[in-house]
Amino acid sequence: MNILTEKFNTPYHSAPFNSIKNEDYLPAFKELIQKSEAEIDAIVNNPDEPTFENVIEALAYSGEQLDVVSNIFFNLNSAETSDEIQQIAQEVSPILTEYSSKISQNEALFNKIRKVYDEKEKYNLNDEQEMLLNETYKGFVRSGALLNEEDKEQLKKISMDLSLKSLQFGQNVLASTNAYFKHITNKEDLAGIPEAIIDQYAEEAKERNLDGWVVTLQYPSYIPFMTYAENRELRKELALANGKKSFDGGEFDNQQLIKELLNLKQQKAELLGYTSYADFVLEERMAKSPVKVLDFLNELLTKAKPYADQEIEELKALAKADGIEEMQGYDHAFYAEKLRKAKFDLNDEELKPYFPLNQVQDAVFGLAGKLFGLSFEERNDIPKYHEDVKVYEVKEAFDSAQASSYKALLYVDYFPRKGKRAGAWMTSYKNQYKKNGENSRPHISIVCNFSKPTKDTPSLLTFQEVTTLFHEFGHALHGMMADTQYPTLSGTSVKWDFVELPSQFLENFCYEPEFLKTFAKHYKTGAVLPDEKIEKIEQSKNFMEGYQTLRQLGFGLLDMNYHTKVAELENESVKEFEDKYTKATTLYPSNAETAMSPSFSHIFQGGYSAGYYSYKWAEVLDADAFQYFKENGIFNPEIAAKYKVLLSSGGTKDPMELYKNFRGSEPKVESLLKRAFG
Repeated sequence: MNILTEKFNTPYHSAPFNSIKNEDYLPAFKELIQKSEAEIDAIVNNPDEPTFENVIEALAYSGEQLDVVSNIFFNLNSAETSDEIQQIAQEVSPILTEYSSKISQNEALFNKIRKVYDEKEKYNLNDEQEMLLNETYKGFVRSGALLNEEDKEQLKKISMDLSLKSLQFGQNVLASTNAYFKHITNKEDLAGIPEAIIDQYAEEAKERNLDGWVVTLQYPSYIPFMTYAENRELRKELALANGKKSFDGGEFDNQQLIKELLNLKQQKAELLGYTSYADFVLEERMAKSPVKVLDFLNELLTKAKPYADQEIEELKALAKADGIEEMQGYDHAFYAEKLRKAKFDLNDEELKPYFPLNQVQDAVFGLAGKLFGLSFEERNDIPKYHEDVKVYEVKEAFDSAQASSYKALLYVDYFPRKGKRAGAWMTSYKNQYKKNGENSRPHISIVCNFSKPTKDTPSLLTFQEVTTLFHEFGHALHGMMADTQYPTLSGTSVKWDFVELPSQFLENFCYEPEFLKTFAKHYKTGAVLPDEKIEKIEQSKNFMEGYQTLRQLGFGLLDMNYHTKVAELENESVKEFEDKYTKATTLYPSNAETAMSPSFSHIFQGGYSAGYYSYKWAEVLDADAFQYFKENGIFNPEIAAKYKVLLSSGGTKDPMELYKNFRGSEPKVESLLKRAFG
């Protein structure tokens, strides 16, 4: 018996990580694809007249177990991978892509969908049902349902190639990241670096059976080195290594893969009748068109550039005092930290003792309780995929007696490992939906890369890591609060440029003094973070905001140009293209040996192709939304209740309609500009 093809005999039918073997995956995928195809055949061969229930609804609920197993496998491929899992992924991805193409290009199925769509007026559908019908129809059309057989076959091949190549891109970045480490044997080379970080480097060396200290390209190792190390030559060496990830012409180089991925996307777009891949993607986003996105990004660029230039001039003055005539990108974090210390008497190492991970987690759990009535109880009887992972049962108070009901499972996985990709993300193992009178609740996961505890200290977070945890928890809330009928419209299944609103919104609470005081307490003494430090955090909120804005705009502009001007890459290298389209946002000299595109996983492996702008787009939404709370009290129960409706509605309504129902008006870009630049 294959454990993955049965209903899991675990609490809340959670993933049975303790029982799954790698050899279970491939046969399970094949068996579950057969089961799912049988469900599709049953819809197609149903002799009854096509209706919303027997076609659209039946399709929405099909393939449930296959989705769960796919989520388990591909989440592990990101959070706890191995050579064997990566090999399975290479085998499984084309099989799943072929299965998906078979459904989306099933002419008999589409004919039934089109009949229901054409006759929608007779069904008296509610808003969610109408959204499901429209999204289902559009989804099939955008997957090639109206193409001739030859073009359908070509689209299917393109989709399979894209699936495999994007997977390869991510594997190359991970391998390239893990391939480098800097072994340091002279402690003088660590001058300027706080002792707690030096201890971390010593632990890394010990794990590798080396004396001295080891710095890696994992962010909790790399970022502190670039921020504090006084040895400029070593900063340069680390920065070059980081900038060469998958860009060194070696085994894990991604430059050719980028061109292949972009050409495949362009072919797909043209096959479906679009000018560019960006046009194809943006048709289904709030922004609607590349022109609107570029106008939005360039408007922000015009407003932010003078602030960024001014910030860099301040840093250059500090560097010049140290004898540096031309500042480089690898000097930025070091002098930014110096300037921040001078301006605000604030540095990460001073703040970290006040932000032990367990207290920050308790704070974000408590905030969810205060705003939405949620509580979190650790469960030790639910299987986990690694000993670092913790699982919480989430409950919601629902009556005056404070009785509570099961709301979700939340997995948290906080520390870096060799088999975990860099960064932080939220994902899900199981979607929420309602069927046969039961509200099937979601299983959500947060994955981060925070510094591990050492033998002497708990995991202590930088303030940026505090905001990262709140960010990912905002996404998790979107998933956990889901309360929709259909799994395909549930939780974070919303327009991509709307999905960052809940995450970025929650970050705002980290800067509110009345909230900070409830949890920013020294891990040894219990002393609350002093008022003057809290004031400095508030004041420093917009520190280097111009620089950070230009950095994000550079990513957004590069992404949009990659997905509208791919033909230019026939005669240009990836590096030349990158330099050309980030020139307006670049504040330091370009280095011929480095490029960020070959490790730009968001757009070449993740789901942000032609969508990176959505971070800034959602900032307008989150600034405007939080302004509403600020005007009425940050814990205002009435506004929290309205915001809860927005979270729980998932993709059942147009996002602008959802936002206006919450806020009473469309978001204003002025809210972002006011927050960022005063």
